[in-house]
Amino acid sequence: MPHPADPYEGDDLDDLPPPQPVHYAEQALLGALLLEPHRLKTIGRLEPHHFGNHAHGTLFTALLSVPAPDPKQHAKDIAWLNAVLTKAQPEAPGLTASYLHTLIQVCPRPEHAAAYAGMIRADHARRTVREHADRLCQIATDATLPNPAVSVLGQADALSLYLDELGTRFAPHPGSLPRTPLPSAPPRETGEEALDEERLLLSTATAHSNEVKAMRWLQPGDFTHPLHAGLWQCLVALTRRDTPVDPVTVLWEAQHRGLLSTGAEPSELLDLLAGPVGSPESWGERILQRSLLQIAHHIGRRIEAFTQDPATTPYQLVVGSRRALADLTAVRTRWQHATSPATESRPTRTSATAAPRAGPPRTTAPPAARISR
Repeated sequence: MPHPADPYEGDDLDDLPPPQPVHYAEQALLGALLLEPHRLKTIGRLEPHHFGNHAHGTLFTALLSVPAPDPKQHAKDIAWLNAVLTKAQPEAPGLTASYLHTLIQVCPRPEHAAAYAGMIRADHARRTVREHADRLCQIATDATLPNPAVSVLGQADALSLYLDELGTRFAPHPGSLPRTPLPSAPPRETGEEALDEERLLLSTATAHSNEVKAMRWLQPGDFTHPLHAGLWQCLVALTRRDTPVDPVTVLWEAQHRGLLSTGAEPSELLDLLAGPVGSPESWGERILQRSLLQIAHHIGRRIEAFTQDPATTPYQLVVGSRRALADLTAVRTRWQHATSPATESRPTRTSATAAPRAGPPRTTAPPAARISR
């Protein structure tokens, strides 16, 4: 039951949801330490920022900083409790002597202090993973970043390192996979900028088909429009067979693959495949980067879902998040192939430190080349 002296509550907090179980674990731990300060040595590594409640974290800081009392003297008076309160109040004015006594009263078993501390660490781990996942989603959708692919992969690495650290803190157990329903994958971005880049890639790759063989890092799934993905498959197939490549041969291949049955007119496809600008690799890198960012954003959403499910244990959170990040590995590998030197003719560059090659100037496709979606 909530207590009147609980700093979590107040006249202006009526609309807040009820406290989560970790709130009561924090109360129980602090009550145990206030009643039996020597228990502080038994709870393992715990930091004030592990507490979800600011007042509780401040009180824990005071407990760490005020020298422990003599057990016999502590049993006789409240001098040490008053010293702890005096130390904490400047940072948490809502704390009162009444609330300290409430904490002692609501602690079920002081000897279980280590278990309460473990609950607090587990909840802090959940919050931290959620912060990492939120950051991953934010970076993946931040259009102001000069090198978003490098930034998003760096954040994925930071999350992976934190998961490795968590994996050593929480013991494995049966049923290690989370049972959380996963959010559905969002539809691919189909804005005009993305579509124009795909059109320009197709026309430029048709004109410079000798470069298509080196672009195995670009896959149909990276495209936002199904017709564009199909035309890319046509180009790849023609170059692998060493068949002449031009708009007419690509159109013929598209017919055999059933692409004309989608409603695309032959004349529209011929217009789409004409008018090359720049190099295929430049446009391909842009398309692959967009795909990478969208996949990273979806992975962040999946991990957020794990952290928001109270039934997910810390170890399940680690396993589920690692599996989610594994889905980024394949596209990361393709991105590294795309942005790393493949031959001596390409300048030396590492994907971790250098920005991707600048693409051609912004160009929109001719009106006749636009395929209805």
